[in-house]
Amino acid sequence: MRDMGKTESLMEEIFSKGRKALALLVDPDKPLNSEEIERWDEVVDLWLVGGSLIANGDVAETVRVIKAHSNKPVVLFPGPGMPIVKADAILFMSLISGRNPELLIGQQVINAPIVRKLGLEVLPTAYLIVGNRYTAAHYMSFTSPIPEKKELVEATALAGLYLGFRYFYLDGGSGGNPISPEVIKVVAETTRRPVFVGGGITTADQCIRAWNSGATFVVIGTAVENGILKPDELWSVIQDWKQ
Repeated sequence: MRDMGKTESLMEEIFSKGRKALALLVDPDKPLNSEEIERWDEVVDLWLVGGSLIANGDVAETVRVIKAHSNKPVVLFPGPGMPIVKADAILFMSLISGRNPELLIGQQVINAPIVRKLGLEVLPTAYLIVGNRYTAAHYMSFTSPIPEKKELVEATALAGLYLGFRYFYLDGGSGGNPISPEVIKVVAETTRRPVFVGGGITTADQCIRAWNSGATFVVIGTAVENGILKPDELWSVIQDWKQ
């Protein structure tokens, strides 16, 4: 059995104690400044760095700046073609909701030696794009999302569990409605493993709804970039969940 690193140990502690956590996904094309990082650092448990498309951003510099102002783990969220750089860990993801072999295994084969060379902590993650809208994630991955039908989502999550994935990431894509509570619940109950939920979450109430439905990690990003969601809106909520 493989040894767990510091990031995974933290995640497993959060999950085993029934706590709920917040992850902030930072797009290197739209990085946060030092003041914003320090404000959000009081609220978040994990920093994610990456995105569906990185045009001009510097991934390594984004990681460096976050780590200069935070002691929380910085985890890579690799999109197609994103460079793999030194960080605390990587969500080593396979897009099991689609049928694109490049994102099922192709990119992983290319990235695996780089991950080993950099000594990144590996978090084996099943990635599921869910919803009835067409988003940037669908376009960039050349796949269709899983419709929000519980039976389809349940079967896909179960397959991921049987394949040995330890973490499950449900992505509804930015700019639309969050993933339904029913879908989150069926994945959490089927896998009994930590579930990340992101996409379309712009309010504290939507975060609470996702946590109450079974999400361990709620992922926010675009709402922070656009100034819609503020750290003080989540402060009391997060403190309640940490008790």
